[in-house]
Amino acid sequence: MSTDTHKQLANFIWSICNLLRGPYKRNEYRKVILPLTVLKRFDSILAPTKEKVLAEAKKHQGKSETVQYSLLTSISGVKFYNTSPLDFGKLLDDPSNVASSLTGYINGFSPNVRAIFEKFKFGEQVAYMAEKDLLYRVVKAFQSEALDLRPEKVDNVQMGYVFEELIRIGAEQSNEEAGDHFTPREVIQLMVNLLLSDETDLARSHVVKTIFDPTCGTGGMLSTAEQYLRNLNSKANPQLFGQDFNDESWAVCKSDMLIKGENAENIKLGDTLKDDQHAGAQFDYMLANPPFGVEWKQQQKTVEDEHLKLGYNGRFGAGLPRINDGAFLFLQHMLSKMRPLEKGGSRIAIVFNGSPLFTGDAGSGESEIRRWIIENDWLEGIVALPDQLFYNTGISTYIWVLTNRKAKERKGKVQLLDARGFFVKMRKSLGNKRNRIGDGTENTPDQIATITKLYGEFRDGATRTFTVDGQAQQHIVSKVFPNSHFGYRKITVERPLQLNFQASPERIARLDEVKAFASLATSKKTKNETERLKEIAAGQQRQQAIRDLLLTLCHSGLDPESRKSPKLYTDRKAFLTDLKKAAKTAGLTLDNAEVKAILSALGERDPKAAVCADAKGRPEADSDLRDTESVPLSETIEAYFQREVLPHVPDAWMDADKTKVGYEIPLTREFYVYTPPRSLEAIEAEIEGLEKEIVDMLKGITA
Repeated sequence: MSTDTHKQLANFIWSICNLLRGPYKRNEYRKVILPLTVLKRFDSILAPTKEKVLAEAKKHQGKSETVQYSLLTSISGVKFYNTSPLDFGKLLDDPSNVASSLTGYINGFSPNVRAIFEKFKFGEQVAYMAEKDLLYRVVKAFQSEALDLRPEKVDNVQMGYVFEELIRIGAEQSNEEAGDHFTPREVIQLMVNLLLSDETDLARSHVVKTIFDPTCGTGGMLSTAEQYLRNLNSKANPQLFGQDFNDESWAVCKSDMLIKGENAENIKLGDTLKDDQHAGAQFDYMLANPPFGVEWKQQQKTVEDEHLKLGYNGRFGAGLPRINDGAFLFLQHMLSKMRPLEKGGSRIAIVFNGSPLFTGDAGSGESEIRRWIIENDWLEGIVALPDQLFYNTGISTYIWVLTNRKAKERKGKVQLLDARGFFVKMRKSLGNKRNRIGDGTENTPDQIATITKLYGEFRDGATRTFTVDGQAQQHIVSKVFPNSHFGYRKITVERPLQLNFQASPERIARLDEVKAFASLATSKKTKNETERLKEIAAGQQRQQAIRDLLLTLCHSGLDPESRKSPKLYTDRKAFLTDLKKAAKTAGLTLDNAEVKAILSALGERDPKAAVCADAKGRPEADSDLRDTESVPLSETIEAYFQREVLPHVPDAWMDADKTKVGYEIPLTREFYVYTPPRSLEAIEAEIEGLEKEIVDMLKGITA
């Protein structure tokens, strides 16, 4: 079956939705379409052995389901069966009882299939369609000769494509978030190629490889990886594992695994972050497209508890990202399932948006996760994809490739590949998807193979020619950097605190804005109003006494004329000495809070003033002048400080206790190509041309 054919089949199935109009909204159609397609496929697979299974089932009535499962699947030839005397066609024999017939038919399936229809919540749809007098007509439409889902007509791979197309159409009509249900097939194919193309042992006879997707959705990544292995080696034995939180997606994925004869019990239902259904397991290959920019508040308690209690013995030891994007949690989950190198190691491919590349300053959760990954030499490469690839978002996306068994030439290095220019425009947009990566079909270049080849060559400075604004331009598309290139030390640069002090009326008035001073005239006593008022009055008297005290710090004491030009102190130590003397003369004892309030109100920054020092004579730092610098790991902090800081601020120093190591991956900056602005002559010519067009248009209106 060609690509066009499976799309035609999916479109035919979706056309049945015309019968649902009215009672169902467009975003509800798939509640009917998906389970009935699965049911029709199961029925078509079981048809050749139906009578034999029924005969064997009669012999073993009353036996446990475990025994029956073993006996009846050996006859059906697949990992499910049905013991109902009905089949899809016979459901139409009794139109008035089609609802009860359909329910009985579904209940005749083996437990694994019944669980699928329970998660589809299909019983609710059967009852609702029966109530609205739709059920018979819908079942009849699925029994159409045009919908032949027998394996000899539609093989398992193509059936998987049909499911994907139905999911895509349904997700588009439901206006769902990008990646929730469907990852474009060319993106999956590229991920699989990057993951497996250089693996040398896949052609080994009867090789067994485990493949895991913690956000498996409908199973597209697992199926594509499996098909890659089988195309390479027909005797390979890929074993697929997955988990998903969405009931519907899980049901479709499990159905697909049953249809293909895989071990569907390896597809688990549950929240990956809260409930790891594959705890303790390790895998050869892992792929995922976790949700982009989705909050993890629902999982917060479980994740934080594991982080704090288990550390690196759990899944989230490296750190936690900000609450509004949990993508890095899924990557840590996958990294926790890598096989040790002595057992063969693992390879991982995961799709991210741009946030994990650079979000988070040094010391943040994201930076610490990047640091942990890169310093362990697990990040092999990152591929920047074209935008507008996904159906419900046009944002930029990136494939990260990670492994704990890098090839010798890749050790200690990271490859960045700029594949943003490798796309073809689609004839017709699908939601936000306007581009696709060419795969050699439909007269498109095989850009997937080109990107895979560029990645495999691992060449720094590799170039490709692209057409930009009608002109051919050669761009660097591959760069290789040492791991340390992405690390930096964030140093804190301090400058001395320099203040002058003056007991002017304007500065004294600022005292009322200082919290410690204002709180003197408040009361904590609320039960006794008389005592509360007394406390407030006493506080106000204290405030006034402090104001009067400060007025004495003038040239001529309390002489009213001298207050017009109060003394300006350019040394905090001298000011505090005079303040202490004045307080003693006034009979006041100032506590630390009051002194700090006075310094805060009466002080102003003055670059000509003496440097403020602490009790040990060390210069104090001015927090308002504090700055930070990022020093590459490849350079010493001292050399950087001497060259980049001191020439501009000679009095600066570093606070070594605040130095933090950070990691970021500025991929876009690494591939930035400067585009010079247009010449003034060209701009003027364009403006003149526009002016002439406007004049001509006005002439046409007034003519």
